[in-house]
Amino acid sequence: MTTTDSLRSGPGPGPGAGAGAGADGRSTSGRSTSGGHLPVREHLPAGSAAAPSAVPVLDVVVPVYNEEKDLRPCVLRLHDHLSRTFPYAFRITVADNASTDATPAVADRLAAELRGVRYVRLEEKGRGRALRTVWSDSDAPVLAYMDVDLSTDLNALLPLVAPLISGHSDLAIGSRLARSARVVRGSKREFISRAYNLILRSSLAAGFSDAQCGFKAIRSEVAERLLPMVEDSGWFFDTELLVLAERAGLRIHEVPVDWIDDPDSTVHIVRTATEDLKGVWRVGRALAVGALPLDRLARPFGDDPRDRALTGVERGLARQLVGFCVVGVLSTLFYLALYSLFRLGVGPQLANGGALLVSAVANTAANRRLTFGVRGWRGAVRHQAQGLVVFAIGLALTSGSLAALGAATGSPSHATELAVLITANLAATVLRFLLLRAWVFPARACPDSEDLR
Repeated sequence: MTTTDSLRSGPGPGPGAGAGAGADGRSTSGRSTSGGHLPVREHLPAGSAAAPSAVPVLDVVVPVYNEEKDLRPCVLRLHDHLSRTFPYAFRITVADNASTDATPAVADRLAAELRGVRYVRLEEKGRGRALRTVWSDSDAPVLAYMDVDLSTDLNALLPLVAPLISGHSDLAIGSRLARSARVVRGSKREFISRAYNLILRSSLAAGFSDAQCGFKAIRSEVAERLLPMVEDSGWFFDTELLVLAERAGLRIHEVPVDWIDDPDSTVHIVRTATEDLKGVWRVGRALAVGALPLDRLARPFGDDPRDRALTGVERGLARQLVGFCVVGVLSTLFYLALYSLFRLGVGPQLANGGALLVSAVANTAANRRLTFGVRGWRGAVRHQAQGLVVFAIGLALTSGSLAALGAATGSPSHATELAVLITANLAATVLRFLLLRAWVFPARACPDSEDLR
């Protein structure tokens, strides 16, 4: 990687470096400390006019590949807009993805001519690779990127980064699919975009509305923790970044944008769509097996000193309910299959006890990983022991139901036995969830960072 830059900050009032010590003695540079959870989000300090050597608050990356025609007007327009409207020190970084035309020469001239413009050359292609490289190397507390065609109206830039500067949000994205967005593009791209986001919502339970709009920003301490978890180096980079951030409970701010499609875009739609679908499968599988240490992205409750003392803040109930229901359905099917199998050789009580025991161990392990997000081996034996207590309660309910059925009918049919067992299991399900959430896997009982893989 080679770099050419003009280290002078952008004009206008700025917060100095956006760094230093806060009122409580903690660093406000945006970089997190190693290990543990993320620090509390804080409003970046707004000082007097930035000195020539000030570290910028915002670093806007423009990834390019063979853009000798569009690069100069893009950077000139962006620089003029930031100089006139942005109240903080800024930097524009041109990230060249191994261009083979005159793009490097154009970028070099821009870095020499304009204050706060930097040129970075990478020898490999890939938008994700460019963003990862520049964001990881940047000293700015707020990092952003936009496409070189400037399809997005630049008036959305300040609303995009303001929630990150204020400490309200962790990431921000422009959305072409928000209700109040205004978009001009062909029906083919519109269909592909909406179909892709429908796939993300149905397969990865994504809550954001537009994964691929080339207009995003992130706080640097979040990028420092999140980027190592993102595998993709191409167009799926955006989606993977957002999905992992959302699953970790980070706050994503959406800005409706005015957007005009670039008819000369060089993006290969079919190849990009294929790679994106492969990425969806890979990320979905990693999330399903709990292979990602998303606990490292947890935030304290708030930035008020009184909030930081709170340790029992409930969160994630809806997601836990969904996970518990999915695990419960699968466990019930597993239990019924085992009961039917055991019933071939033993009586109903023994068959019920054996099926419950095996399915309870599997149920506790699945809920531990998938529903309550506990990874690592610490506490696994204790969790299983507590799960067996929950199992004993379920056994008492179902066995009591079977005993009552036998006393009432004498010799019930197999179908009747199954119906009674299903009813008893449904009655025990609510109690099982409450016990698991409040006793076996209580809130804030996630393992420390050293327990994470």
